[in-house]
Amino acid sequence: MKQPIIAMMASALLASCGQNPSADSGNVIDKSDFKPVDRTYTSEVLEAFGRVSAPCVSPDGTKVLYGVSYESVEENKSNLDLYVMNADGSEAQRLTATPGSENGAVWIDGGERIAFISPVDGQPQLWVMNADGSGRKAVSSVEGGIGGFLFAPDGKHVVLIANVKYARTAKDTYPDLPMATGRIIDDLMYKHWDEWVTEVPHPFIGKFDGDRLTDVADIMADEPYEAPMKPFGGIESFAWSPDSKKLVYVSRKKTGMEYALSTNSDLYLYDLDNSTTTNLTDGMEGYDTQPAFSPDGTTLAWLSMEHDGYESDKNRIFTLDLATGKKTDLTIDWDYTADAIAWNPDSKSIYFIAPKDGVTPIFSISTATREVSVVAEGQYDYESLAPIDSTTLLTMRHSMVEPNEILAVKGGEIKQLTNVNTALLSSIDMPKVVKRMVPTTDGKLMTTWVLYPADFDSTKTYPALLYCQGGPQSAVSQFFSYRWNLALMAAHGYIVIAPNRRGLPGFGTEWNAQISKDYGGQNMKDYLSAVDDMKRESYIDSEHIGAVGASYGGFSVYWLAGNHDGRFAAFVAHAGIFNTDAQYLETEEMWFANWDLGGPFWDKSNAAAQRSFANSPHRFVDKWDTPILVTHGEYDFRILASQGMMAFNAAKLRGIPAEMLIFPDENHWILKPQNSILWQRVFFRWLDRWLKPDAEQKQ
Repeated sequence: MKQPIIAMMASALLASCGQNPSADSGNVIDKSDFKPVDRTYTSEVLEAFGRVSAPCVSPDGTKVLYGVSYESVEENKSNLDLYVMNADGSEAQRLTATPGSENGAVWIDGGERIAFISPVDGQPQLWVMNADGSGRKAVSSVEGGIGGFLFAPDGKHVVLIANVKYARTAKDTYPDLPMATGRIIDDLMYKHWDEWVTEVPHPFIGKFDGDRLTDVADIMADEPYEAPMKPFGGIESFAWSPDSKKLVYVSRKKTGMEYALSTNSDLYLYDLDNSTTTNLTDGMEGYDTQPAFSPDGTTLAWLSMEHDGYESDKNRIFTLDLATGKKTDLTIDWDYTADAIAWNPDSKSIYFIAPKDGVTPIFSISTATREVSVVAEGQYDYESLAPIDSTTLLTMRHSMVEPNEILAVKGGEIKQLTNVNTALLSSIDMPKVVKRMVPTTDGKLMTTWVLYPADFDSTKTYPALLYCQGGPQSAVSQFFSYRWNLALMAAHGYIVIAPNRRGLPGFGTEWNAQISKDYGGQNMKDYLSAVDDMKRESYIDSEHIGAVGASYGGFSVYWLAGNHDGRFAAFVAHAGIFNTDAQYLETEEMWFANWDLGGPFWDKSNAAAQRSFANSPHRFVDKWDTPILVTHGEYDFRILASQGMMAFNAAKLRGIPAEMLIFPDENHWILKPQNSILWQRVFFRWLDRWLKPDAEQKQ
């Protein structure tokens, strides 16, 4: 892959020139008529929730555009439709009811029209329609579809994300073998996340006259780099200047081994007038992401990590004075990491979301004084930022027992604007979530969330589950998951213990960074401290405690299986690392392996690396003595399914009760509705078998 092929797509990106190709046909997936039984929270309730998307405020601040999606278990897919309401939450109206989702919707033409992505013949294309939902029209016809779009403020230009060809195929090298399927590989990064890397996304800018796109051009033509960066980068990787003359985009301009070893991305400024590109963050060595121009056009803000190779570094909020070129770290005195930013319309402060002390509030930071203030907090996680004016902000909020709804925040007052799931929530009894401070082995206090069944009775005893977080550096805050749903576990009769062990954000950079090169160390002691602390409660059945987790949580389960001293009676590991030596050579993101493990296992002079590999879970299989369920997806290229298969095989060869659930069509996550339900059923069937004595006797 040393000389990738980049194919121009400008001709393919031209619009359909006035034609209106039909959208995909099929059934409209709508809200189900599901009714809970006996007010019990079940996986069927979970699937019935409406999933609310981020709000988009109209240019005049009077209307809010948002989406709601529902899943069809029968059809094994979901669908998102668009809604609009007044900024105070009144007069909510549905705009679309189609079998093809309308994603990424935004206002254009001063609020007179709406642009969105929806399929045409199975490919996602750019559409526009009137603000009342009428006059739908596809305005792009991109071969392979588009992955996102962003209109310039003046509405005359739009940037589209579209894939271009990367790397040579067997046919390119040997044209006389057109049906050959082999991949000829001579460099790293040939696979990533859940795909073989045969294409990379590029930004294409086109002119828009309100009816069609013209003069569409790849602004990274002949460059073998990603913009946005896979696997998670999207339209937040782009920012138009207020005068619509410049576009900032994020890219890590590296390929092959250099890409696999580095996290150093940069912000690039593209000038539409002269087609020139300038690197704005040259010399800044970590991830630089999420550019945002101030409304007055004087300043650029973005999120920046300091260290190359450290993907979970503190996300600092940086600004660039566009007149002087001065860069400022606004959060130099604030010891937490930021997840998202948005300018206050007054251009004097920046809203941001950040995990802190086990929750994820909204903050504001002054660009003049660097003073941080709390905008919205509570036992919730806030998600998305959509300012209406200098004092009012729209956002979404969820908790472990409530999915997202849209809210307005003004002067410390919070008003819920949508009630997509209010009725369904009122028909069930949800578990209770309690914050508990647990002493650790090194004399600190660890924030731990404990979830109790809705009918909890302290005079009875309950089996318990230790939840092991993935990441490894992902917050255990008030997250709401449609698979690792802790409230659903509690509703199934378990007390759930969810510690913010070492290596999680929200407790300062030292707490977050400690886990690197210490996978089998303090964070594992933290897990055991949480279990031992809870076992002192009379209502915990200490003989029936399980440990469950995914990704690094799966690693944790495998490690605990050989180091738990009889604390656990059952394990469930999903997509976890079992053999760290093998993982080092199987994963595509070498920066991650090098930073977290310390380096390769063959470097005998590297004490940190040798300590990491000595603590690989597979080295403790001789101590395994507890039933284990292993689940994995075969499209998982971050942690290959062979890791799960090795763990399962080891358990069976050791004579330990074991079961394995493999998904041939899923990646690091289980995404398809029926697969998700299958996973839940197998998950609870396994745990009930070993952790509930009555259930065990029935089987």
